[in-house]
Amino acid sequence: MPATDMPSSDRHAELTRSGLNLIQQAISIFDADLRLAVCNRPYQQMFGLPDKLTRTGATFQDTIRYLVDRGEYGPQEDPEAAIRERVDQALTFQPHYLERRRADGRWISVEGAPLSQGGWIAVYTDITHIKRQEALLRARSAELSELVLENAERLSAANRALAATNAALEEAKRILTESEARTRHVTAMVPAHIAHMDREFRYTFSNNQISLVFPGTDPSVIGRRCEDVLGAETFARLRPHLDRAVSGQSQVFEITHPPSGRRIRIALTPDQNGRGVYVLSTDVTAEVQAREALTHAAKRAVAAQMTSGLAHDFGNLLTIILGLQGRLARASLPPEQAEDVQATLAAARRGVRLLDGISALTGRREHQPQPVELRSMLNDLAAMTRPTLGAGVTLDTHIGDLPARVMLDPGALQDALLNLILNARDAMQGQGRIGIKIRPAGRWLEIIVSDSGPGFSPEALARATEPFFTTKGSQGTGLGLSMVYDQIKLSGGTLRLLNTEGGGAQVIIRLPLRAARPQLVLLVEDDDAIRAHIREMLTTQGHSVIEAGSLGEARGLTDLPGLTLILSDLQLGDGSGADLRGRGLPLVLMTALPPGDPRRSGLDCPVLTKPFDETELAVAMARTDD
Repeated sequence: MPATDMPSSDRHAELTRSGLNLIQQAISIFDADLRLAVCNRPYQQMFGLPDKLTRTGATFQDTIRYLVDRGEYGPQEDPEAAIRERVDQALTFQPHYLERRRADGRWISVEGAPLSQGGWIAVYTDITHIKRQEALLRARSAELSELVLENAERLSAANRALAATNAALEEAKRILTESEARTRHVTAMVPAHIAHMDREFRYTFSNNQISLVFPGTDPSVIGRRCEDVLGAETFARLRPHLDRAVSGQSQVFEITHPPSGRRIRIALTPDQNGRGVYVLSTDVTAEVQAREALTHAAKRAVAAQMTSGLAHDFGNLLTIILGLQGRLARASLPPEQAEDVQATLAAARRGVRLLDGISALTGRREHQPQPVELRSMLNDLAAMTRPTLGAGVTLDTHIGDLPARVMLDPGALQDALLNLILNARDAMQGQGRIGIKIRPAGRWLEIIVSDSGPGFSPEALARATEPFFTTKGSQGTGLGLSMVYDQIKLSGGTLRLLNTEGGGAQVIIRLPLRAARPQLVLLVEDDDAIRAHIREMLTTQGHSVIEAGSLGEARGLTDLPGLTLILSDLQLGDGSGADLRGRGLPLVLMTALPPGDPRRSGLDCPVLTKPFDETELAVAMARTDD
């Protein structure tokens, strides 16, 4: 094969062999299985080895046997024992340097070092000339003391041994450096914060993932104290555990990170050398939310099982009671009996509301985000609730610096806020102040509802979100805060209950903050009147629109710069709007076909059923961002 046609791996091996052959010293490399990996020509020449023992794969045992049989190691009483001894030494190979006299009278030095991949390399140097000079120096320098000569010889041998040791140390340093780099790379890839702190709680190591676990934290922590990095409030929660860990007690616990509301699990392991503590911090918010959601789902399932068999009959009974009592209320009754009838009607109507609450609690709900103007929504909510609060209750609202429109489920949020406002009114018994503050908090939308009432009791702080738990006695259903909790969790948010330092209750809701970005929409509809109607719906929501009246026209517009979404009729005069899939843009389809029609099956994009309103359109478009 011509040299230019030789595979790259063969050329590399040949180049290596040629380079090794130019080295005057003999070199051999054996792998971990004691088989020859590579050697050079001086190795064969120095020991007079046959070709078969210089080929890749030749065994170390066969080589030693050949050398023992030739007398390389002098006369041997038990040749097999000599072979076994050298093979056993090779299996537990250690770095070494030695000088020995061969059977032919020549001297060689042998320098060996293990390899990180397994096996070892040995370098053989003919030092006969050096030994002869040493002997000549001894013979011709009688005036020099015997001690000086011996020291010179020992120094020469020590220098050669030191050079071999230095080479082994350099290789060990290289292996250690590579291992440390790999370790750092692995720890940097772990989705957790791994760190070490000294006894003063100062970071000495970090895998630079602290901001992943504690949002908003500066990732540059080396040399800084934990309190300065995480803040005084978070450090105060950690301090008792850190003190116990430094004293030798391992700790595993969970805290809520106050700035972000994230739930963090922290494992502290004492440094066995007494130099501090190792820290492993993991964000377990999703795990905790899933656990809580599972608990609440179980409670809702119990409620559903309890009511499923009774709700129908109970509803019929209430209907009969309301009908009979309504008939009595219209009759002319003495005042005392008329009052009893009204009380019975009130109790029956309360039973109806209780059934409605249980139905809402146990029924299936969906999260339907759409662009919402928070200021307008909050103003509408305030106007709706103020008449029910009474003259003694003041409602204050404040909105921070937020995008003009954000993606939220307005119905769910309004229901949640209305529940919290009415709960606050009842807690204050008609006198006090309710505040609603909405502001950005990193990647969250934070909503704080506070009141000037007596605050939550310890039991309420622990159980307020449980279905049927109430502090209102017979006046409460225990479903309000439970429904708020479920709505917030369904939206991917968090709910936190606490009491303020000045007294009063405070509920902090955090929802994912997603700005409702205006889109450039390609609207494809072959009916002019329908296209004009849908264009108006899109522009009302703040989107820009480019129109196409056919599939062919739409295909020529899909590469326009800035285009973010395609909204197309499924059945066009010249084809199917589904053919616009694969254009690199999100696609929403519209059709008048009913949901069960086979022509709608197999579509992997949102499909709107005509006619639809602005809310349904906004929800479908929002689904393309998920």
